[in-house]
Amino acid sequence: MLNSLRSIVQEVNAARDLPSALGIIVSSVKSAMRTHVCSVYMRDDDGGYVLMATDGLNQNAVGNVRLAAGEGLVGRVVVREEPINLEQAEAHPSYQYFPETGEERYSSFLGVPIIHQRKVLGVLVVQQVEQRRFDEGDEAFLVTMSAQLAGVIAHAEATGGVNSGKNEVATQARFMGVAGAPGIAIGEAVVIAPEADLRSVSFKPCEDVDLEIAFFQRCLMAVREDIKGLGAQLKERLNREERALFDAYLAMLDDASLGGEVTERIRKGANASFAWSEVILEHEQIFNSMNDPYLRERATDLRDLGRRVLAYLQESNRKKRVFPDKTILIGEELTASMLGEIPKEKLVGLVSVEGSSNSHVAILARAMDIPTVMGAVDLPFMQMDGRPVIVDGYRGAVYSDPNEHILKHYTAIDLEEQVLFKGLEALKDLPCETNDGYRLPLWVNTGLMADVVRSLERGAEGVGLYRTEVPFLMRDRFPSEEEQRSIYREQLAAFAPLPVTIRTLDIGGDKALPYFPIEEDNPFLGWRGIRVTLDHPEIFLAQVRAMIKASEGLDNLRILLPMITNIPEMEASKALITRVYKELVEEGYKVKMPPVGAMIEVPAAVYQARELAALSEFLSVGSNDLTQYLLAVDRNNARVADLYQAFHPAVLRALQHIVTEAHAEGISVSICGELAGDPGAAILLMAMGFDMLSMSATNLPKVKSVIRGISSTLAKDLLAEVMAMGNADQIRERVEQALNDADVARLIRPMGSDDFEE
Repeated sequence: MLNSLRSIVQEVNAARDLPSALGIIVSSVKSAMRTHVCSVYMRDDDGGYVLMATDGLNQNAVGNVRLAAGEGLVGRVVVREEPINLEQAEAHPSYQYFPETGEERYSSFLGVPIIHQRKVLGVLVVQQVEQRRFDEGDEAFLVTMSAQLAGVIAHAEATGGVNSGKNEVATQARFMGVAGAPGIAIGEAVVIAPEADLRSVSFKPCEDVDLEIAFFQRCLMAVREDIKGLGAQLKERLNREERALFDAYLAMLDDASLGGEVTERIRKGANASFAWSEVILEHEQIFNSMNDPYLRERATDLRDLGRRVLAYLQESNRKKRVFPDKTILIGEELTASMLGEIPKEKLVGLVSVEGSSNSHVAILARAMDIPTVMGAVDLPFMQMDGRPVIVDGYRGAVYSDPNEHILKHYTAIDLEEQVLFKGLEALKDLPCETNDGYRLPLWVNTGLMADVVRSLERGAEGVGLYRTEVPFLMRDRFPSEEEQRSIYREQLAAFAPLPVTIRTLDIGGDKALPYFPIEEDNPFLGWRGIRVTLDHPEIFLAQVRAMIKASEGLDNLRILLPMITNIPEMEASKALITRVYKELVEEGYKVKMPPVGAMIEVPAAVYQARELAALSEFLSVGSNDLTQYLLAVDRNNARVADLYQAFHPAVLRALQHIVTEAHAEGISVSICGELAGDPGAAILLMAMGFDMLSMSATNLPKVKSVIRGISSTLAKDLLAEVMAMGNADQIRERVEQALNDADVARLIRPMGSDDFEE
């Protein structure tokens, strides 16, 4: 059964569209289970379930037989969300007969639900003429098969339904990812891919078939000449059998082989690059599925040939590339260098299939105020080029080919954002205080010099978090002590005399340096943060020396230690910092010992907050990591993103505990995660007693406006009310209701976009 399952999964994954995949499944499962019928029912837009594919029942019934949830045996599988295994189906009270299917001959019935992220997407059914109780092995096989099918159907739903087979994304498609940088972008998709990457070629319609075929033939001819040249160069170094590989390459390029298949696809409307990549990938899949090891290895040869031809095909395309005025850049894995290829004034949005909100490109996007979605794993990005697209950087949503209703909605949000921010500019020089006089300083998180100007323009009163890993990420080696000193000096001088909190190197987790790779099965619970730098004191000492030297004459440095989980880590870190300070004083530098603080971002630190506070001059909460560790949810994983709830009662209670413990030791406590930049959450954090909030410069004006629009009494009453609640969704609703009553709800998020469903 296991071999059958692997074989079916391989075929399904190679299918070009959903109908093909369903056809493969029903025929293959019927054969593997040696039964008479296999059928798939899928949920429709009205919540019912339609027969979408069958091998054994009348084909005329496909698309015509529909059951409501709870109706018939199929409907009962949906309601129960578990398999139903019957020896005599017609005797069951839920049995319902549909004459058009011709199923009256079948007695045995086994149906299993197809479930994806807690939703029943369909039902997979097998039937047999004889009375037969399908055994546990049969049931387990079908359950496993349905789990595989769930991903296929979910992807089809994400792309707007069944693929038409014309290499097009259906209109009104919505894809979910992870919010990378806030904002709304409306523009035209431009797909960018690494050079000669067969899996990253976008579909473009062919405008002149004859010209495209001629161009393709010229590229083939160029590759033929290259291969002949390679063969000649290696003639003396290879035996006759090995030289035959080059002859095989040349044969594959003939019109009777790959060249002919590609030409046929160009005639049907595809551009040469896309047609070539499709043909190569299909043949590669065939080779990979072969049992013979020698033939499987030929897939490597095919890929090599494919890349050689694609490089020629893409060279011409790159020379012709013109970026639209409102470019939304889309790629499998965007990089900083890709952003640099597009004129700054034309780039309005970013979408990356891979990556997280902490990826290098996401950090850059936030610094550049470019709405961004990361981790859009279901996005068929190769087919997006030239399409109208909306990027919702608040929710992590991407809309392809939006209809008039969606476009109108997001255009209104975009316009409201522009008007709103213009109105908030006047708040720059006003204090952040409630209407009854409670003062709360707002600081900013930075990582690039580009952040500095925006932060000061928006009224920042200090830096709560300067991410030193950003300069490390931008190099191909560790920056020297002097390079670091120069970078830190710029930040400290730009904000002086305002305080600047510089965090020591925080790598690991989802932040890996290309020249210092950390390969781990579970990086978030592995070698990261202070664990890395204490294990490599040469890195830590050089960085601390650079920080303290940079503060000479300014004295506005604060040092923050990431990922502290126990007292010995804090003691060891402070001992090294003290050693550096004393050495610099002995060397003649006129510097002061900077305040040192612990970052509270793991549960262990929450429950040792008092002890850590006793060893620190301040505490700073990293709410992003703290939330994901408390809830055991990877916030960059789109599959569980809805479980990452910053308003979760456990998170709020942990935050209140930290403030209480820090104040009991007489030190200040700030918060520098995304939660601080949420205007609704900021009200609760203020009421808890946080001494300052640190956020992106983008969010600062909104938070200030909300705080200035309410009273501290309202905030404290609201906190007392929500701390007694046990449901995160109810807490968020109550906060929004309170701010709506205070007439500041529009600043929480534009026009209630989180609740919008097309």
